[in-house]
Formats: sequence, structure tokens, C-alpha cells
Amino acid sequence: MMEAEGIRYLNAEDLREIPARKADANKGTYGHVLVVGGSLGMSGAAYFASLGAYRTGAGLVQILTPACNREILQIQIPEAIVSGYNPEEINGDRDAWTERLSALMNWSTAVILGPGLGKEAYVRTLVEDVMQSAFVPIVMDADALNAAAQYPYLTGFYTENIIITPHIGEMARLTGKSTGEIAERTVETATEYRDTYGITCLLKSDRSVTAAVDGPVYVTQSGTPALAKGGTGDVLTGVIAGLLCLGFDLGQAAAYGSFLHGLAGRRAAEKTSAHGLLAREVADALPEVMRMVPGVSF
Repeated sequence: MMEAEGIRYLNAEDLREIPARKADANKGTYGHVLVVGGSLGMSGAAYFASLGAYRTGAGLVQILTPACNREILQIQIPEAIVSGYNPEEINGDRDAWTERLSALMNWSTAVILGPGLGKEAYVRTLVEDVMQSAFVPIVMDADALNAAAQYPYLTGFYTENIIITPHIGEMARLTGKSTGEIAERTVETATEYRDTYGITCLLKSDRSVTAAVDGPVYVTQSGTPALAKGGTGDVLTGVIAGLLCLGFDLGQAAAYGSFLHGLAGRRAAEKTSAHGLLAREVADALPEVMRMVPGVSF
């Protein structure tokens, strides 16, 4: 790891920090990821997040998604548990819903909140319920961030267990700043948001910045324009959750996840092209780049 002016830059040698699989491990050894995502026509976002978590090392993934997505997700990723709900449940019998959500939180090691949730009215309540009930790390992305921008009171539920992963447009909606201003001041913007809310902020760009809740600031230099493609951000949320399951703290999981995701994007693009890269190919390249350090076996 290189460091300059208080900013840390990861390199391939830092992959040594990823622990090897224990000989006596079982699927419970490496944690449970709950993906709260998907909506009608958007099951792919939940799929990519789940695939990213599994490819990075999570032991078990469960997807909480509208019931309309159950069949397609069971086909796409049979390794995952798929728990369907009807959106009417959320604002219906509140006691039953919160009891169900509490059980899921007790099961979880890390929660991914937001991929493909959509913008229906119930999403605000769903995001609030998850933020209130979770006592494990939450990786917030996409429509969870859009909900926080539209309903600023949701930031009142931020805790030190939150990682947000906005791109520049989402950060503009969260802060009210222009995209141009944010693009010119990514380090300052991420650290200011971290300091204001006491959370870990991963601001995605061509040089992504992670302002960790515990202090360090990391800059990722492994990015590639090949990652400017639908679904790749969902894979990143899965990578971060997977690293949380391997024992990384929140700041490390976000920073190393960004670094690893960029390397996977580069490796996958070498096999296809920068224009032709697909999100699933990024996820599938993760195990390969995790083996890049000589003498380390994952």
C-alpha cells in the first residue's frame, strides 16, 4: 500500500490481506449476506449483487425481493435463498412485517440495500425499516440512496455501520452540489460527507474515493471505463459485502472492494472488450484476480 498526503493507494500486494479459506470451514464460517433489492423488471440488480458476494467469498446469500422475481432469481442463481414479499405487506400488518424483517436481520452478517428497488411509494418505508432494524453493516446503493436524497430524514438513521456507494450523480442528489463540483473535489466531497454523518462513503468515479468511518482515505486507481455499464455497480456492492463476511472492517471492505472490482473489470475487458464487457463477466473475473499475488491461494 502506498501513501501520499494522507491518502492511501492500494496495489496488488494488498490482496494478501484477503484471508485464505480455512480447512475446516463450512458455509456458516463465511457469513450471510442479505440482498434487499429488485422490483418488477429489475431482478437483475439483485442477481448481480448476489453473484458479486458469492464470487468474493460469502458463505450464503439470501435475496429479499418482490414475489414477482422469485422464479427468475431461483433460475439465475440457484445457490441463493430467495424470499419473496408482496409490497402490500410492508404497509399492511406492520407487526408481522417488522417481525419478519427482524428475523432476517438476526440471520445476516451484512446487508445490501438498494439495487433495483425502484421508486414506488413503498420503497421509502422499506429503506427506513431496514435502516432501523439492522445492527449489522449495511451497504447502501442505487435506489436506497435515491430514497435518502428524496426523503432527507432517512439520513437520520445513518449509523457507523453504514457504507454508502454513490456515483457522482447520486452524490449530487444527496448533497445538492453540482456534478462538476463533485467531480473536481472527490476526496473533499467524500470526506465531508463522512464527517457530517459518521459513515463510510465510497464515492465512485474513474478514481474512486473511500472515506472510511474510522479515518483513512483511500483512492482506487484500478478503475476502467469498461465498467461504465449497467449492473457493474451492483456487483461492487456484492464484493463489499463479501469482504465484510471475510472479516474486513467497513472502510477496508469498501476500499479493497473498489480496488478488486476495478481489477476484475480490467481482466474481464481483456477477454472481451471495453465496449462489450458485461456485469456478469466482472463478477466471474473476481476469483481470478483474487489469485494475482504469487504464493497466495484463495
